[in-house]
Amino acid sequence: MSEKKVLITGAAGYVGLQLGELLAREMSVVGVDIRSRRAKFPIFTLDICDPALGELMRAESITHVVHLASVMSSGRDREKEYRIDVEGTENVLKACVHAGVKHITVTSSGAAYGYHADNPEWLEEHHRLRGNREFAYSDHKRLVEEMLAAYRSRYPKLRQLVFRPCSIVGANTSNKIAKLFSSSAIVDPGGHNSPFVFIWDQDVIRAIEYGVTRDAAGIYNLAGDGALTPEEIARLLGKPLRRPPVWLVKALLGIGYGLHLTDNQPGQVMFLQYRPVLLNRKLKEELGFVPEKTSAEAFTYFAREALGIDVSAAGTPALEGSA
Repeated sequence: MSEKKVLITGAAGYVGLQLGELLAREMSVVGVDIRSRRAKFPIFTLDICDPALGELMRAESITHVVHLASVMSSGRDREKEYRIDVEGTENVLKACVHAGVKHITVTSSGAAYGYHADNPEWLEEHHRLRGNREFAYSDHKRLVEEMLAAYRSRYPKLRQLVFRPCSIVGANTSNKIAKLFSSSAIVDPGGHNSPFVFIWDQDVIRAIEYGVTRDAAGIYNLAGDGALTPEEIARLLGKPLRRPPVWLVKALLGIGYGLHLTDNQPGQVMFLQYRPVLLNRKLKEELGFVPEKTSAEAFTYFAREALGIDVSAAGTPALEGSA
């Protein structure tokens, strides 16, 4: 049994629970979450913004932290989302310093790069983070990464491993991505055909375990090889592809959001127009972690298991942009 003792935030979540049970085979693990849930490791009911977090880390002799707790919602309560994503992360970092934690793994997001028309065709870790202010989740992930950079400078003894995942999919995916692809048609506002990159949820869990076990540090895009355009996704799912004008989509979202018929705001159309397409070369060549499934394979698995759509392997597009 390793001498490492790991604390996972968001431990009652889908990824947190599986990660905790995987790590617990080799080392001591505890979790914190605002929800209680039965698990094979102890989970304390605690808000990540609670000042007591540092004392808990000390009492449990924590050496490694995996920070998963986050929120991706409508942006209707931006103050609450900021508190969880940004202030919560700051409290976790302060707690780590207070308790003398040696290593922290943080799941950021490819959304930190932002959704912009002039994004590079393939985004790499050295590209500037331009999370959009119109999209709370994207903006908050940018702010979190700026905070992490400041902590790396001020507290070099706290080693940081930062992952920037793309769209995470798996057998039990139930989020905005699942909702997007479970509708009757695939929507591509303005016909930009901006590609999606996917990562299998089990590859996310394996990557974090890989990094914690090796005390790895650095910043890495977490994505499968290749990408899928909306046109390719529509073909794979056997659904029609709709390309309405952007102004029309924004107008409809404005009405729907105002009437509380949807949580999507007009400014969030950029989520579909200008996808951040993540290159995983550094993940594979520098960290040494190779995802088991490509982007297309992860999406195909998700479509079959979560959406109940049988996607034939023959319909899987060839890979581009892999390294």
